[in-house]
Amino acid sequence: MSAHILVVEDEKHLGVGIKYNLEAEGYRVSLVEDGPTALRLIESSTVSIDLMVLDLMLPGMSGYSVCESIRESGSMIPVLMLSARTLAEDRTRGFDVGANQYMSKPFELDELLSRIKNLLQISGGERSKPAAKKQRATVDKIQFGSVNVDFETHEVLVAGKSVRMTPKELRLLRYFVENPNRVIRRDELLSEVWGMSGNLQTRAVDQFIARLRKIIEPDSSVPVHLLTIRDAGYRFVLEPNPSERDGS
Repeated sequence: MSAHILVVEDEKHLGVGIKYNLEAEGYRVSLVEDGPTALRLIESSTVSIDLMVLDLMLPGMSGYSVCESIRESGSMIPVLMLSARTLAEDRTRGFDVGANQYMSKPFELDELLSRIKNLLQISGGERSKPAAKKQRATVDKIQFGSVNVDFETHEVLVAGKSVRMTPKELRLLRYFVENPNRVIRRDELLSEVWGMSGNLQTRAVDQFIARLRKIIEPDSSVPVHLLTIRDAGYRFVLEPNPSERDGS
């Protein structure tokens, strides 16, 4: 079955033009004109979206907010952001909220099609690989510091108080807990936790690490359990050594 692409574009002539050319390339295409409608489609269990072409300047809800929302929900759908804004800070903000590609308007159609093809190959190619089942200890419950987690029931207590964590946050924490003291690269986390290619350019991992630290660390600005290993990745430490510091 051909890939299903969601185009979110409020400029009708442009949206229709993109849809026409993508369908001519053999893709299935859904076209919507606003962010809330796009989010409802993505959240729908009956519709599978393989890639999103997302305009930045949408009415009511910006492309930044749309992209940020789907990343916060744990979705790793490849996002190609389109914008008339050309400043480096605009592109940086797009990548910060989770966009995989950023193109400035006006753009060449051939370049748009090439970028879409590339994103689909990276994400789809990774999904089509046979699952590599690593034999590692399964941890259903863990206690460290003031944190108690039951991964089966999704119950989390921090200093005796119940804390709500999203399924993706729990899955990320569980991966660290099941691989203690090992330096884990971002591409491995993308592959093992998100099920996506480690080649994708995204800040999702860093954003989720920051959210985890706010929950599990006594002081998220000075982590003792979830350490950043400079130029390498992250390492989870169950029982911190006072001599270890983040960024070592």
